Amino acid sequence: MRTYQELFRTPEFTPLFLTTAGQVSAQTVSGLALSTLVYTATGSPLLSALAMFGPSLAQVLGATMLLSAADRLPPRAALTTLSLVFALGTAATALPGLPVPAVLAIVLCLGVVSALGGGVRYGLVTEVLSKEGYLLGRSALNMSAGLMQICGFAAGGVLVAFLSPRGALLTGAGLYLAAAAVARLGLSRRPPRATGRPSVAQTWRNNARLWSSRPRRTVYLALWVPNGLVVGCESLYVPYAPEHAGLLFAAGAAGMLAGDILIGRFVPRRVRAHLAVPLLLLLAVPHLFFFLGPALPLAVPLVTLATVGYAASLVSQERLMALTPDELSGHALGLHSSGMLTMQGVCAVLAGTVAERTSPATGITVLAAASVAVTLTLARGLREKPVPTADAVLRTRAGDAVPPSPGSPVGTDPA
Repeated sequence: MRTYQELFRTPEFTPLFLTTAGQVSAQTVSGLALSTLVYTATGSPLLSALAMFGPSLAQVLGATMLLSAADRLPPRAALTTLSLVFALGTAATALPGLPVPAVLAIVLCLGVVSALGGGVRYGLVTEVLSKEGYLLGRSALNMSAGLMQICGFAAGGVLVAFLSPRGALLTGAGLYLAAAAVARLGLSRRPPRATGRPSVAQTWRNNARLWSSRPRRTVYLALWVPNGLVVGCESLYVPYAPEHAGLLFAAGAAGMLAGDILIGRFVPRRVRAHLAVPLLLLLAVPHLFFFLGPALPLAVPLVTLATVGYAASLVSQERLMALTPDELSGHALGLHSSGMLTMQGVCAVLAGTVAERTSPATGITVLAAASVAVTLTLARGLREKPVPTADAVLRTRAGDAVPPSPGSPVGTDPA
C-alpha cells in the first residue's frame, strides 16, 4: 500500500478515520475549554495544565489494569462504548457550580478508561490494513488529528468566547456522540484478536513480555519521554499567552500535520529508519528559544517548526511493529499510547510546577532542554539495526516469517 487513494479504498478504513477524527475534535474542544475554565477559576498554571493533560497522567492506571482487553474485546462495540462514556463524562464537567476538584476527578477517571481506547483503535488499524500498511494508515490518522486540532483549537477559542467554557464542553460531548454513531454504523462486527478473558494479571504478563526485549524498551522510551517533555512545554501555552494560546496550539497542530505528510507519504522506508533522532531533536530545540520570551510573531513559527518533529513517532512505531508479535499488536500499541500520554501528563505537571516557581517561559525552556538530553541518551540504541527478538525467533521456529525491520530493503515500502 503506497498511496492515500489506496488507503481510503480499503474497506472500513474510512469509518475508522472518521471515528478517530470525531474523538480528536471532541477532545481538542473540550480540553481547551476545560483548561480555560480551571485557569479562570483558580489562576493556577499547574491546575490549568492538569485540566488539559491530567487525563493523560491517569493513563498509567489503564495501562496496568485494562490493556489486555484491547485484543480481547470486539473492536466496534469497544469503540462505540468508549465514545459514549466520554460524551457523558465531558457533559458532566460542564455542570454549573461543580467544584474544580470534582472536575479534575472526572477527567482523571476518563483518562484511565481512555488507555483502552488507544489499544483497540490502533490494533484495529493493523487488522484492517495489516502491518505493511500500518505506517501509512497511522500517518493518515495523525494528519486527521492535526487537522482536527487546528480546527478544534480555533473553533474552541471561538466557542469559549461566545458560548463560555461550559458551552464549549457541551459541544465536545456532542462530538463524542457523533463519533460513537459513526463507529456503530460504519465499522463491521469483528471478533477479538486474541482469546481468553481480559484481566489485570494478563495485562501485567503482556506488559512484562513486551518490556523484556531491550530493542522494544528503547523504542518505548523514545516514544514516551522526549515527546512527553515537549508536550509539557505545550501545556504552558495558556499561561504563556492567555489570549492567544489557541493560536499556538493550532500552529503546533499544523507543524505536526506537515511532518506526518512528509514522513508518512514521501520519505522511503530506508531513509525513515535513520530519522528518529533528528526528528526528536527538531521537536525540542526550537522550544529552547522561549527562554528569550519571544512575542507571538516569533513564537508561532518556532512552535510550527518544532512540531514537525512529532513525525518521529511514526518512525518509532514502524520499528515497534517490526519487533512485536501479531497477537500482541493491539496491546503493544495501547502500551505505546498509554505510556506516551502518561508521560505527557507527568510532564505537564512538572512544567506547571516549574512555571509556578519561575515563569512559563522558563518552564518551556527547562523541559525542552530535558527532551534534548533524553534523546541524545537514547540515540545509540535508536541507530542500531533491529535484530530478531525472542518473540520473533519463536515465530520463525514455528514456521512463520519474521517481518522485515524498518531499515530492511526486504518487503514493500508503504510510503
